[in-house]
Order: sequence, then C-alpha cells, then structure tokens
Amino acid sequence: MEIREKLASIGIIPVIKINDPEKAVPLAKALKNGGLPAAEVTFRTAAAAEAIHRIAKELPDVCVCAGTVLTVETARRAVKAGASAIISPGTNPDVVRWCLANRVPVIPGCATPTEVEACMRLGLDFVKLFPAEVVGGVKMLKALAGPYGQMAFMPTGGISAANAASYLALKNVVCCGGSWMVPEKLLDNGDFDAIEALAREAAALVKR
Repeated sequence: MEIREKLASIGIIPVIKINDPEKAVPLAKALKNGGLPAAEVTFRTAAAAEAIHRIAKELPDVCVCAGTVLTVETARRAVKAGASAIISPGTNPDVVRWCLANRVPVIPGCATPTEVEACMRLGLDFVKLFPAEVVGGVKMLKALAGPYGQMAFMPTGGISAANAASYLALKNVVCCGGSWMVPEKLLDNGDFDAIEALAREAAALVKR
C-alpha cells in the first residue's frame, strides 16, 4: 500500500514528541489498540531516531513516520531508523530532492499558494498544510482546492477533537495530523490506557 493510501485509511496521524525511547513501543501499541496504527515521531528530542527504530522493529504494522525533518542528514537518520515517510513543517528542496532520489515518501509543509506551487514543481501532489489553523484552516483548504485541484493535503497544527471532522470532510484532505490524543503529561506518566482511550475517540471521528 502506498503511504498516501495508508495514511488515508487511518485518517488521523498522532504527532508525537517523545523524550524516553522506552515509552515508544507501549505508546505505539496504545495508539494501535485505539484504532490509530500510526505515529509521526518528531525530531524535537534526542530520542526520536531510537523511538522510530523501536516502533518499526517491534510493530511493523504501525505506520511510523519522521516529523520535523529539517535537514538531509536528519532524513538519512530517520530512514535508517525505519521511518516510512519524511514529514517537515516547511519545504526544504534539498530534503525533498534527497527523498525523491532515494524513493522515500516525503510530505513537506506548505502555508501559502507559492509553497504549494514550489512543491508541484518538484513533482509532488501531496503536502502538509502547516500550521493549518493559523493559516486559515478549512477555509484555506477550500480556497486551495480551486486552483490546485490535483493537490492533496495533510493539515497539521491546531487540529483537535473539536475540528478534525470538518477537515476530514474535505475532498482534498487525505488525513490530519494532531497531538491531542498524546498529551505530554499522560506520556510522561506512562498512562497508556488513557492514551488508548483518547486514540479510540479520535479514530471514531474518521469515516471509514
């Protein structure tokens, strides 16, 4: 299954900042059991690569992606660790070209029509809208659908249980990224039952 189809089948992709790699597999299991077999592990901590490696090794049916990938070197590290895709907050042409050359799925971030067109010139038809709520959210995506009918989006940033369904209802939205089902306090405390419950509530927002 292509990464786009896989993400579409899941609908909501948990965005994770993890400090302790020991918690990576239990967290991924909780998300999977809750109906969200995916994770965007952000390179905002030193534990990211090890967390990706552990999830990819122990739970191969969980779609683990690398987030906040800002350099080619980080992309290399993420792929070596087992990441299924590279996701970034903005569009770094060097990272995109490296991913394309190495046949690694890449979902760069865009916030403007100009950035969407830059990604189109690089040959992409699936990007991240970030920060989604800040740049216009649902209204922005509806506006982009007109001139860029061939582009698909993964809105991330400000997505919550309250507004996720309105994003997922749009034809040009493949999936949404969000962190509300993995609150930092619950993760730090290892309360995976509570995280599983939040994941189940989030998964219920996705129309299968």
